[in-house]
Amino acid sequence: MPIQLMHLGPSGQERPVFQNIDGELFDLTPLTDKIDGKFLAADGTARALEAAAAGLLPHFDATGLRVGPPVLQPGAVICIGMNYAAHAAESGGTAPDTPIVFLKTPNTVIGPNDDIRIPPGSEKTDWEVELAVVLGKRASYLSAPEDAGRCIAGYTVSNDVSERSFQLECSGGQWSKGKCCPTFNPMGPGLVLSDGIPGYVINTGTPQGVALSGRFPYLRDGDLIELEIEQIGQQRQRVCG
Repeated sequence: MPIQLMHLGPSGQERPVFQNIDGELFDLTPLTDKIDGKFLAADGTARALEAAAAGLLPHFDATGLRVGPPVLQPGAVICIGMNYAAHAAESGGTAPDTPIVFLKTPNTVIGPNDDIRIPPGSEKTDWEVELAVVLGKRASYLSAPEDAGRCIAGYTVSNDVSERSFQLECSGGQWSKGKCCPTFNPMGPGLVLSDGIPGYVINTGTPQGVALSGRFPYLRDGDLIELEIEQIGQQRQRVCG
């Protein structure tokens, strides 16, 4: 089981938690009240590992508790569009020569098993299963590509939920309108720490297999979404109208 950081508890009252390789949970509140950009930028992951190894964190009882997003109040969710050639093809396009970059607002971020709300009047709400990279320190105008790895705090699972009509048919030429509805970015369950060890999240794009392809129906009230990235985690969301 990977070492990871998590939030557990009701929405707005989540507690930060450390999970070791044996799956044991420990309370992180001796170090911080939440896992966010400020904590990560202050060598939070290294301090959490040191405190756990020294036995300074009390055990945490997670019985019956909701899993929240692993990073609270991210500064931004930066997304890469059309990053997989097969997904670009099923969407009727080709992989771009340069990356398509767009933003999702922080209010989209919810826990991995929280309900997704379909916007009123939506007929084309879609799912996108993605690997998310969480930055733990500022990454601005880096001198070389290999410097990027030292800025990564860890990885998590992200569902880049998209309303395709808002995104493509009545968007005014930009995608955020179809990407930023509340609940449109379930994230978690945990932040799996990188080997390299301000809270920015990068959604790296979805592989093929979305409703936009025409091979699957769009989401409807009552649908269940289950997604998983091996060694990173699982999500399970109920869709509500």
